[in-house]
Amino acid sequence: MAGTERISQLMSALDAGSAPDTSRATSPGGDWRQANGGVNGVDGDKHSRYRPRTFPYFEYLPYDTEEPAERTENLDTCLKHLYIAISAGDFAPGAVHWTREIRGWISLKFDIPRSTRVKLAKLYYELALAPGLDYLVAERFASMFMVLTKRKHYLRRGKDLILDWRPLYREIKPFILPSESGSAHPPNVKRNIRTLTKLCTFAQYYFDPAEISAMLDEFLPFFSTSFSEGAYVVVGLLNLLMPTDVPPEDRPDLLPQTYLPTLFHLWSLVNRSKLFDIHFIDILSRLSRDFVAAPHVPFSEHGIFTPEQSSFIFTAILRLLEIPVGQATSPYSPTVDLGAGLAVMLDRDSRKHPTAHCIARWVVMSLSPECMDHPDSILSKLEGLIQAVETFYHPSNSGGWTKTLAQLIYYLADFFVMRWNRESSDEMEVPPERRLNDALKRRFVLCLREVTFLGIFAKSATMVSHALSTLQSLAYLEPNLILPGALQRIYPAMQGLVEVHRTISSIRALQMLSKVMARTKGWRCHVTTVLGLTLPGIDANDLEKTLQTLIYIQGVCYLVPFHDLTKENMKGTEQSSGMGTSTPMEGIDTDTGLAVRWITEQVERLENAGSDLEIDYDKELTDQEEEMILRSSTTGLAEFLHSFLGRVFTLLENLPDAARVKSGSPEENVVNQLPAAFTPLLSALSPDLFDIALDKIANFVSNHVIHQARDAMAFICNGLVKINPEKALGRLLPHLLTGIRTEIDDNRAGSIRTTGNDPLPRDRALVWNISLLSMCVVHVGDAILAWKDDLFDIAEYMQRKCRGAPTVHVSNFIHHLLLNLTVTYTIDYSIYEVEELEKGLTTASWGRLLDPQKLDIKWHTPSTDEIEFAVKLFGSQSTNAIEALRALIGPDPPIKRDGTGKDWSDEVSRNLVLLRLVISGISVLFDSRHDLAEGESLADSDSESDPDAMDTEGVDDDAGLGEAEDEEVKPTFQYPTGYPLERGDGNYNRIHELRQLVGETLHEVHQFLITNQEDDVPCFNSLYNAYRSWFIDVGIERSAHVLDRVTRLLKADAHPFRFSGLRKEYPRPLLVRRANVYHLQRLRHNANPRPKTDLDKLLLLDLADSSVSLYTEIRRTAQTANESAVKCILGARPLVIPPLLAALTKAVEKSDYPRIKGAMFSLLFGSLAKTISRDWRFTPTLIKAFIEVTGADKPSVQKLATNATFQVMDMGKALERMVILDKDVVESISFAIDESDQASVASKVDKRRNFIKKKRARIEGKKADLSKELVETCKTAHWKKVSRTAPIIVNLGMRYDTIASDEMINLVTKGAIDPHPSLRGLYAGALVGLFAVIQTRALTGHSYEKFLLGEEDLPDKITVPAKIDDANWTEEHLASFARPEAKYYVDFDYPGWLVWNKTLPAFLPNPPALAYDSVEDEARIKIGKLLDRPWFSTYFAFMKQEPRDSSADRFRMSSSMLLTHAFELIFSGLTEATFEDIKDLTQSVFGDGSDKHQHRATAEIMGAMLSCAPDLRPERRQEVWEYAFPIIRGIFSDGLTPENNGYWITFLHVILQSKDPRRNWPLIDWLASYRLDMDSNAAFKESSKIHMLQQAISDAGWHFQLEKPILEDFMKHLDHPYKGVREAMGQTIATIYRTRHHESYRDVAALMKAQKSASSIGLRPYEPTEEYSKTITEIFDRLEIWRKERPAGQQTPSSYTSGGKTVLLWLDSTLSSYECIQLVKFFPDVFVEQLLHMMDIKEDPELQSLAYHVFRHLPNIPHRQGEDADFIAALIRIGRNSTSWHQRLRILINIQVIYFRRLFLMSEEQQQTMFDCVSAMLSDVQLEVRMGAATTLSGMIRCSPVALRSRMVSTLKSKFTTQLSKNPLPKRKIPGTPTPEHNKLILTRHAAVLGLGALIQAFPYLSPPPLWLPEVLAILARKAAADPGMVGKSVKSILADFKKTRQDTWHADAFEQEQLEDLEGVLWKSYFA
Repeated sequence: MAGTERISQLMSALDAGSAPDTSRATSPGGDWRQANGGVNGVDGDKHSRYRPRTFPYFEYLPYDTEEPAERTENLDTCLKHLYIAISAGDFAPGAVHWTREIRGWISLKFDIPRSTRVKLAKLYYELALAPGLDYLVAERFASMFMVLTKRKHYLRRGKDLILDWRPLYREIKPFILPSESGSAHPPNVKRNIRTLTKLCTFAQYYFDPAEISAMLDEFLPFFSTSFSEGAYVVVGLLNLLMPTDVPPEDRPDLLPQTYLPTLFHLWSLVNRSKLFDIHFIDILSRLSRDFVAAPHVPFSEHGIFTPEQSSFIFTAILRLLEIPVGQATSPYSPTVDLGAGLAVMLDRDSRKHPTAHCIARWVVMSLSPECMDHPDSILSKLEGLIQAVETFYHPSNSGGWTKTLAQLIYYLADFFVMRWNRESSDEMEVPPERRLNDALKRRFVLCLREVTFLGIFAKSATMVSHALSTLQSLAYLEPNLILPGALQRIYPAMQGLVEVHRTISSIRALQMLSKVMARTKGWRCHVTTVLGLTLPGIDANDLEKTLQTLIYIQGVCYLVPFHDLTKENMKGTEQSSGMGTSTPMEGIDTDTGLAVRWITEQVERLENAGSDLEIDYDKELTDQEEEMILRSSTTGLAEFLHSFLGRVFTLLENLPDAARVKSGSPEENVVNQLPAAFTPLLSALSPDLFDIALDKIANFVSNHVIHQARDAMAFICNGLVKINPEKALGRLLPHLLTGIRTEIDDNRAGSIRTTGNDPLPRDRALVWNISLLSMCVVHVGDAILAWKDDLFDIAEYMQRKCRGAPTVHVSNFIHHLLLNLTVTYTIDYSIYEVEELEKGLTTASWGRLLDPQKLDIKWHTPSTDEIEFAVKLFGSQSTNAIEALRALIGPDPPIKRDGTGKDWSDEVSRNLVLLRLVISGISVLFDSRHDLAEGESLADSDSESDPDAMDTEGVDDDAGLGEAEDEEVKPTFQYPTGYPLERGDGNYNRIHELRQLVGETLHEVHQFLITNQEDDVPCFNSLYNAYRSWFIDVGIERSAHVLDRVTRLLKADAHPFRFSGLRKEYPRPLLVRRANVYHLQRLRHNANPRPKTDLDKLLLLDLADSSVSLYTEIRRTAQTANESAVKCILGARPLVIPPLLAALTKAVEKSDYPRIKGAMFSLLFGSLAKTISRDWRFTPTLIKAFIEVTGADKPSVQKLATNATFQVMDMGKALERMVILDKDVVESISFAIDESDQASVASKVDKRRNFIKKKRARIEGKKADLSKELVETCKTAHWKKVSRTAPIIVNLGMRYDTIASDEMINLVTKGAIDPHPSLRGLYAGALVGLFAVIQTRALTGHSYEKFLLGEEDLPDKITVPAKIDDANWTEEHLASFARPEAKYYVDFDYPGWLVWNKTLPAFLPNPPALAYDSVEDEARIKIGKLLDRPWFSTYFAFMKQEPRDSSADRFRMSSSMLLTHAFELIFSGLTEATFEDIKDLTQSVFGDGSDKHQHRATAEIMGAMLSCAPDLRPERRQEVWEYAFPIIRGIFSDGLTPENNGYWITFLHVILQSKDPRRNWPLIDWLASYRLDMDSNAAFKESSKIHMLQQAISDAGWHFQLEKPILEDFMKHLDHPYKGVREAMGQTIATIYRTRHHESYRDVAALMKAQKSASSIGLRPYEPTEEYSKTITEIFDRLEIWRKERPAGQQTPSSYTSGGKTVLLWLDSTLSSYECIQLVKFFPDVFVEQLLHMMDIKEDPELQSLAYHVFRHLPNIPHRQGEDADFIAALIRIGRNSTSWHQRLRILINIQVIYFRRLFLMSEEQQQTMFDCVSAMLSDVQLEVRMGAATTLSGMIRCSPVALRSRMVSTLKSKFTTQLSKNPLPKRKIPGTPTPEHNKLILTRHAAVLGLGALIQAFPYLSPPPLWLPEVLAILARKAAADPGMVGKSVKSILADFKKTRQDTWHADAFEQEQLEDLEGVLWKSYFA
């Protein structure tokens, strides 16, 4: 880009986004089906990515990088080892370690060849889902899979990578379809469902679209609303797994419109559900994203959707925003989503995928230029949507919807910008006729403009930040539409005319707009003015405003050069303008005059213009004029700089005292922001302005000492020196150096020790000077060398003279000096390249961004002189400190240790701090491989490990500690980072010797302190901090977290410059910083763990020793240091664990609490815990010690123990015995192994495998021993200890192969009747677990592999072919449920509900017994021996105890499960107790049944009995039913009370749920034979029986076939006198009808065909049958008869009131459920009037409120398009003609709601008729109705689309205005009663006033108001304000309301003088009144 190319041309070119970076043109074209050009071409990039890198990382480093070949070789090594590890079954640590290495390799920006990436992605996908793999390890692999597929441009779907969805589905299935996947789950597969759903998000992209039909065949049969969980599960699965990719052109059967009608049909099967709306919008939005680029898919103004579909979706979107309308309740029914059950696990994380994101994606990806040509399109609907909710964006209108609305506009704008940019750069392959164009862009921006401006000033912070980001995107798209409006709001705010919060919002808006303003012609002339206006924002009294102002200034400085352009031009004699003509210099623009005049004009123009202002400077100004104005405006920059510095100095002087500042406070933020704003500011200054700044700052520094502004000031000086080192150092250093000497010599500063952190007043100047000095010498390059002697001397001098607080600053100065000399860093802060600055900047340089490919970066790399100086400084400082320390701990120290003064420990810690800082200062020069002999690799150094030790694997998984038999240690890869020293030269040896010496000294100090000064906390803290630095600062200063810090700052600074779809369009300084970060990443990668030396071992043991110190502070510091140190040293962990364990056991014996805490923290809450759990030399000791800790009597210790329990339990879980992988996938990466290497690799694999097997066997042995030992403990120990031990034993002892040891069976079975309640619970749980293991083992055929795959053979399960070709098959199938005998039982609810599969799963009535093998039998016999009569009687006795808290007082599944298993043993004849015993005991439990606890226990026992009955032999089953049924029948007939009702309902649920009703035939048959007994007066008995029946029906679902007689009976007695019975009846009727619906298509194809032929949104479900319609009409006819029979005003209940309530309860239940649309066709004629009548019955408030409740449901029920005509007509009919005004008023409620909800579904005529109806109701005779109509009217106007809105407004306005003027009030008031004519006149006038009022109130917030509004106000004020009575009153309240909402913009709201006077006249209140 030539320097003279002008910005205005860029802006007018559409690709404003991508002009500056031409590199992008190479991004690939074509769909993945067209072979992509040069995939195997020359360019290396092409092999690995489809989009070339934007930033050439390797070229910008100041040293030579490695060859590409070396990188590839390293990757191959990794792959080879990965292959070995996986083949040998060494997953953790082996495979995990190599995965981490590969991740490191990728993170260095190396590119994986595409073929390798594909293989790896498949491998990790396989690994993440491998059955049998430990779930924690699987998570690691899953996250690696996500890394490999994270960016879409690595792999093209369909072409490079296709994944199979089935393994993923197999893993998800157990969570959501437990009935399908067998009973018990392998205990070690505790997968995390969140990880699986996240995997779906990544993998779904690569599923093959050809699989869609297979998926639908697999999922859809599970869909059922009879048990609604099925429906949710299916939709959740479709959302997660269904690929939305474009299918090949030869498969038209896969196009969306084939399956969309079916999806829409499913959607309408579950109405009023928020979850359904979210899932479907998500699916559809992905479809529109993927199909926008498919040329062969038809695309219209509705995207790939049909008009019907798009209206349907928009209606759903409107629902999702949950906007409150009138008095309507939410459009969703809270009860529906409760039925989602397990499907909730399939939800996407709503924080990461907000619904607004999906909505916006759907809308933006469906736009195309076709939207412009059609009146009804996605775009017009979007406009309608935004206009409908516009008022909800207003600041004074906030609520639950605010966040969603904020996200909505943000994502809309964001997606639009992204699509725009990607289309411009050809990154998105969109067919040309679908590409977004200018006209479309303009309409889109206009649509969002108004709400965005409202949102900027909102009250909620989320709204403000989203609105600001939206503003930025919109301004980027259309600067000329957005900037005028923004500046219109910003100028007044900046001039202080409005509230403060508006000012802050305005400054934040400027930050967002700065990038666009600086690059746009005309608008950039405003920049300098606005800068000047923001200055008052820097204000010590309002720190938030100061912060935002500084951020704004920082943003401008990155874009705009602070050069006075008029002077710049003197450099070149003439400036060639962009047109190519050269103009001689013009004198006119040398001062600010021109710009000032122009800006003043513009500001006035903005103030006077209306709100929809558009200014296009491209047309208004010639380029030359604009450049002159711009040049002229830059002459004011010097003045800006002066006042800016002045304000900052004032700010610094007024900062509060540093000691009082909390972290995260505004003060701290401001201090941190100052340097961030100063660096770009100073680097943008021209040389003469820089001199001014330097001078002002230097003077300030030398004349002030402001203690609390010390850090801020130091950073500012640092900025100065960084930009121009020579000049600034020359100006600052002499002063600082003399200042320091003066302070020390003359003022004796720093001569005595200080307490606390605050320096003494007389030390302050010294500290000020030292701080400034130390910041002047860091990261400033080699200009320092000129001063090296002075600096060296001053360092020595200060170290000699100072004491107390200043000494830390001195050490810090040395640290900084060392960093500056030895580190490689960038020293380049300019916005432009050097040559451009030399040529002189022109107006074209403003806001121009450079191409990231063409930078020329200045680096600082250490020179020999610098290294010499650094080593000299390091030597002198460290030897001084070491000598001082040795003297201090020697026999006669220079300072006495008499225990009174603190001088000694001051001196020690001072020297330790100095050592720490010099070590980290020079850390870059330490070589992490120093301890290896020359040329030796890591491999040979570690051969001494004992081959027999248990610790045969790197106990540390971060790095390989050689495996015992494995000669080769895992290599680690080093890459060049510009290391400045040579091995073996003098300096290299010198610094490493010094480091060794420092380490030894530290050890001596440690020993001395431990023996003589063990309570000297400060010394210990400094000592262990020094240890930490000594360990970790090798090769990079890790203790300072350099990399994290720099990355974070860079990210924060780059954030304002990011736009979706653009890559790294950042100002130059940020790109330079990116290069610096990359260098640090390489350094960090090289800082690998290193082998341990003897000194390391000593120091590590010191740390371990102090980690259990008595003193909390010391303990904490030592633990932190220890944690950091073990990460850096190979094999450090096994070294420190034994001493810590010993300390723990010893502390426990002595109850030494502090040490217990220290040891527990170190062992269990850090990285050691993992090592211990893998290394069974240590684990048993730890577990035993942990159990002992339980006895400790101290809450804090107990809390620690509780937190660690889970970890300790986990240590006992079984190891992976078998992992099932696909061999080919693993083999695919073996390409990385050389031919020559194959044999050795194979032998390694074998060796590893055997080694792992042996190790596993030994560990399992140890576990078994430990569990035996612990079982013994449990027999005698205290319950508290036992409660910790029991879970551990269970994990250790239960195994698939052996089930459990005898001791354990004994313990658990007897434990289940332990007297202690919590132990009892624990053991009972364990016993159930034990039974489960036995059962699972038998079901999986005793094979572990089947167990892992979840293949279970249930002996009674069979598959029955479904006779789908027989038309009557479904009816026969259902009819069979009405007879007791069955060939097979169908337990599941879903087969055949929506579609039939070819077969259905069923169960045999008399199953063969389960086959147990010897192991299982043995265990069963052992348990059975212990289950004798006393065991049961004890257990039963405990069951009927009163529970401890009321929450546990319910039917407990756990006890029922345990008994089910126990009874099963009894019936197998393996137990001591017999069934007779059980019968006796049960009788005694139930007793007389008077107590609710007896009922609870009996219900649990019965539940258990009947649950195990189905599996028994027929004669035993008979016996059980014969015993149980009479008892149950007795209780259900007479024994139920409100107290015990709940237990028995749960009991029913337990035995009936997902079971074939025929299994419990006696019970079902008895319940279904129930008829209402009208003579009974026991209401509760009656209603409880109905409740039982309802439970049975809802559990059996559509399989319940005995409903006819029940319904008939209920219908006869609708008017039952008792409330309880009526409620039960209403709900039961609703339940019966709800479960009648089923679709039962013969197969998926038939379903899809039927939907597609019906309409684009499928068939309408829930069509009422004839018989249903007949029933409903009959019932309502009966109600009508009853209503007429009832005398008016009757107080007592009548048939009408009672029957009405039953019906209402039934309707309410149906309407708030998903089948509500069944009733739609009855709304207009049957329901509405009847409901209104019920609301009129004042004598029965219950009936009234129920009717109102049902009535409010009606408009929220989703109608299909066109179904609402009758309903609306009925509403209008009643509104106009009903005789009761109450009814007319209530109709209005529904009119408004239905208008809003159906905004996108109604035809224009309907809208028109509704408006006519409401405006006619304004002249209703009843005042209330008139007021209601006015409110409704304004609401309807407010949410109508603009076109309709303006039409309505103008017609209504003229109508009402004429109505007012045609009907004037008579001149004189006629005395006496008003005549009817007079009344009619008043009515007419009132109607007109209310109508005009409604128009005014429809725009409560629009500022300035619409043009017609002032006139309306004036008419009201003139014509009607003086009316007496209600008319005048209405006028006044309308005007007053209007003024109230306009308080702050009253003066500006564009009234003419006369109108204002009219208004003031009405609103004026007399002072004397």
